[in-house]
Amino acid sequence: MADKQGFFTAKVALITGGSSGIGLALAKQLAAQGARVWIAGRRKDVLAAAGTEVQSAAGRTCGLLPADVADASQAARMVAEVTRRDGLHDLVINSAGVTQPGYVQELGLDVFRQMMEINYFGTVNVVKAVLPGMLERGSGHIVNISSGAGFLGVFGYSAYGASKYAVRGFSDVLRAEMKPHGIRVSVAFPPDTDTPQLAYETPFKPPETKAISGNASVRSPEFVAAAILKGVRRGRYVILPGADTWLFYHLSNLLGNGVYPIMDMMVASARRKKS
Repeated sequence: MADKQGFFTAKVALITGGSSGIGLALAKQLAAQGARVWIAGRRKDVLAAAGTEVQSAAGRTCGLLPADVADASQAARMVAEVTRRDGLHDLVINSAGVTQPGYVQELGLDVFRQMMEINYFGTVNVVKAVLPGMLERGSGHIVNISSGAGFLGVFGYSAYGASKYAVRGFSDVLRAEMKPHGIRVSVAFPPDTDTPQLAYETPFKPPETKAISGNASVRSPEFVAAAILKGVRRGRYVILPGADTWLFYHLSNLLGNGVYPIMDMMVASARRKKS
C-alpha cells in the first residue's frame, strides 16, 4: 500500500466532473493517497458537498472549482487558478460528462450538440488549457474518460456514443503527439457504473438498450476509480475497468464488424419481447 500512496503523494491532480460519480470516487482515492486534489463541477452546492465528502473520506481538503468545461474561457480560468495557487498540474482527469439515450429519430439536434459540447469539447478545452504548462515542464499525465459506448456502437446511444468515440479519437492522436514531449495520455472506457448519471438515464433507455446493458455488470464508482488509478500508475494508455469491458473491447478489435451480429441478435430478442 505504501508504494501506491507514494506514487501520488504531493502531486497536483485536477478532476473535472469531480462532484459526483466516478470523478468523486477518484478525488477521494487520490486525496487518500496524498495528492493535492482539485475538483471541478458546474453546481456550487453539489461541489461544496463533494468537498466535504472528500475531506471526510480521506482526511484531507480539496480545492473546489465551479466551472463549466464546455465553455473554453471557464476551462482556461479553472486551470489558471490551480496553477496560481498550487503549481503546474501533474495529473488531469477529464471525467465531466452527460448522457441521454433514446432512439435516434426521437432525439433532438440539441441533444447531439450538448453531448459533443460537454463530453468532447469539454475534454478538448481542458487539455488545451493544461498543455502549455505541461509542455514547458516536459511532464504530466492526462486521462480522458470515454465509455464502453466509445469503442462499440450500442443501440440507443447515437448522441452519447458519438461524443465518446470522439474522445477516443482525440486521445489516440494526443497520445502520439505528446509522447515525444514526455507527457503521458490515457483513455479509460468505464462500463455501466452505479452513478447519478446512470440513475438519470435508465428511464430514457429504449427496451433494446436495456436488454443489452442488462447482460453486463454494473460496477461501483470506487471499483472504476481504482482501476483508472492503477492504469495511471502502470503508465497504460488504454484502461479497461472490469472483465466485461475488457472482453468486449478485445472482441471488437478481434472481430471488427463481426461483433455486431451478436449485438443484433440481442436487439432482435428484445424487440420480440417488446412486441
